[in-house]
Amino acid sequence: MSAGKYSGFSDLAKQAMMQPQESMLEVKTRKNKLYIGIPKETSFQENRIPLTPLSVALLINNGHEVILESNAGKAANFHDKDYSEQGARIVYDHKQLYEASDIIMKVAPPTMAEIELMKMNQILISTLQMSTLKAECLQAMMKKNITALSYEHLQDEGGSLTVIRAMSEIVGATSILIAAEYLSNVFEGKGLMLGGITGVPPTEIVILGAGTVGEYATRTAIALGAQVKVFDPSIYKLRRLQNNIGSRVFTSVVQPMVLEKAITSCDVVIGALRAEDGRSPCIVSEETVSKMKPNSVLIDVSIDQGGCFETSEVTNHTHPVFRKYDVIHYCVPNIASRVARTATYALTNIFTPILLDIGEQGGIKNVIWKTAGVRSATYLYQGQLTNKHIGERFNLPCKDLDLLIVSKH
Repeated sequence: MSAGKYSGFSDLAKQAMMQPQESMLEVKTRKNKLYIGIPKETSFQENRIPLTPLSVALLINNGHEVILESNAGKAANFHDKDYSEQGARIVYDHKQLYEASDIIMKVAPPTMAEIELMKMNQILISTLQMSTLKAECLQAMMKKNITALSYEHLQDEGGSLTVIRAMSEIVGATSILIAAEYLSNVFEGKGLMLGGITGVPPTEIVILGAGTVGEYATRTAIALGAQVKVFDPSIYKLRRLQNNIGSRVFTSVVQPMVLEKAITSCDVVIGALRAEDGRSPCIVSEETVSKMKPNSVLIDVSIDQGGCFETSEVTNHTHPVFRKYDVIHYCVPNIASRVARTATYALTNIFTPILLDIGEQGGIKNVIWKTAGVRSATYLYQGQLTNKHIGERFNLPCKDLDLLIVSKH
């Protein structure tokens, strides 16, 4: 079928969605009781949890039930007692949680063992992580008629990727605070205070990337009194960063000679260049890193996409740094888990309204129908694959989500 016909059908489907006003009025009065299950994360060093105790209280006050696996929130310093006091049901059996829940909420993508515990027609809300997605996991969910939403593709009213932006704000600010730690004597750094004081030259920080991570790293660095230089291939992003920050910081497109000079003379360099799809651009050579000042700090935020530096290697929260050419390398992929409680508050602000909406609208189908931001995050609908990028990657048939919803409404 040609692309023109396909989009034409899609437009017809959207029109059909808007027509039956009477049925929409009926939907609004039909509230669903949700059974929301939050299993304990099994992914390595994943410390976040999707909902806080107060959000659980709000959901329960709206007539829903929340089932929590014991110690699911412990890594974010939310204890079973905090949840049970707000009305959550604490279970100790992984299997029991999956059997009792209609909606499973996780942070990390489900493992094959977790998919096996899922029941037919369940709803999954979690990350997708395209880089580590396996075809067998996807097909196992399809066989169980799962409807799955990915955090990464959730959009707000303005079309921003709401979870990605929230986590990027956290990572940007936190990366500067990490740099401050490793510049100090405590971690055998230079013994510098990040920023500086009257009469002492400020710390020099180079930030690669003018996206959300770069913007919040720049904000935090300026607030601490550091001298900041921001590099990005896009003039548009550099201009937007300056406008958003409201002050004139040094900005430059990626000119190899200018970049090398800045990196070899700075105290901290933060790599935050992202790729839309695939590997992040590696723009700093091993030779440049070898010329950096002794005990300088290098933080590669893009390590989950391969990294911006030729010398980068993946580390973790237990062993976060290594030295190469006497430069301290910090290359932990999930920096947000370092401040898991803050990250959990950010996540719960996004997910709680969606869950309340699912209850109010009489089910996930009506929320997908009504909310474009949720529709963009839906990659499986009742076992049918609806994300064309995943379909192309694994050579699987992909259906148009608009047509599926109309046909099953």
